[in-house]
Order: sequence, then C-alpha cells, then structure tokens
Amino acid sequence: MIGLKIVFMPEKEEQFLQRINTKQTEAFRELFSEFYNSLVLFAMGFVEQQDVAEDIVQEVFIAVWERDARYPTYNAFRSFLYNSVKNASLNHLKHKNVEEKYLASLNLEDEGDDIDLKMMEEELYRLLFKTIDELPDKCRNIFLLHLEGKGNRMSRNLFQIYLDEVKQIPVCTPEEEALLPARAKQGDQAARKRLLEGM
Repeated sequence: MIGLKIVFMPEKEEQFLQRINTKQTEAFRELFSEFYNSLVLFAMGFVEQQDVAEDIVQEVFIAVWERDARYPTYNAFRSFLYNSVKNASLNHLKHKNVEEKYLASLNLEDEGDDIDLKMMEEELYRLLFKTIDELPDKCRNIFLLHLEGKGNRMSRNLFQIYLDEVKQIPVCTPEEEALLPARAKQGDQAARKRLLEGM
C-alpha cells in the first residue's frame, strides 16, 4: 500500500499520540504510514524473512489497538513499537528453534527406533542361522537353498531325497531293538511312520 509519509513535528507528535491513546482510526492510518516500512526492515534484521517480518509488525499494530495503555510521550511510544517488534521477532526465533529441536528429536527417536529394530532383526537372524547350523547337513542345505530363494521344486526334490534317507535310519540300534518287547517295536515303527508322514 502506497501512502503519504507524515513527518511529525513535536506538536503533531503529541496530537498523534493523543489520537493513538484514544484509539482513533485515523491515527492508525498514520501509524501504518509512518512506521510500517521501518519496523518491517527492523524485524527482518532478526527473522530474515519479509513475510514473517510483516506478520510481526501487523501483530504489534493489533496489540497497540487492543491494548489498554496510554503512552506518556511520543518517544516512549516509538520505543514501545521497536521493543515490541524486537521481542516478537526474538520470540518467533525461539519458537522456530524449539520446533527445529523437536523435529530433530523426533528424527533421533525414529533413528533410535530403527536402530533397535535393526538390532532385533540381527539377533533374530543370528538365532535363526545358529539353529540352521545345528540341523543335519542335508536338511541345513535344503533350508539354506530355500532362504536363498531357490525354487520350491528344487527344495522339494532335495527334501524328498532327505526323507527317503530318513526312512532308512533306524530308530534304535539293533542291540537296543533286541531288548524291546514286540509291542514297543511296533510302537517305534508307528512313531517313525507318523514322523515321516508329518514331514
């Protein structure tokens, strides 16, 4: 908005201050014309963004309008304007700093959660591979092939070969089998059959 700049003389300054103190609308037009640009530049020295500086100055002007204060002198009023803009600018920077710290802490928490998740994953993989290492060789190889993404048909074929070999493994040694009654031998054969069918 382009307006005429009003140059104040001591008497005019007092009249202007009287109109500000009595909340006369014309005084706020004069306030805008006289101080707006210089206060925006002053605020930009702190916040370095014109739109933010303009918002700050407008908020100070609103505060002057809404405030139930009487300014004793023109110099006190001018000091109030500049101090208000400075304080509002510093508050904006503090708030911005708090926001940035909060966002940074959220990122750190997310990274912390990621680190915890990665540690849990690594521990699970360690336990999985430890268990796989304890499997018999052929069974371990089938499992590792499956984990490597080899086809199910290949894993199934190797698994069938493994099952055929398991069928030939005796449940107990011939010496132990000779000591067992006939019923127990049948039970062992049934257990072997259930085991093989379940696989």
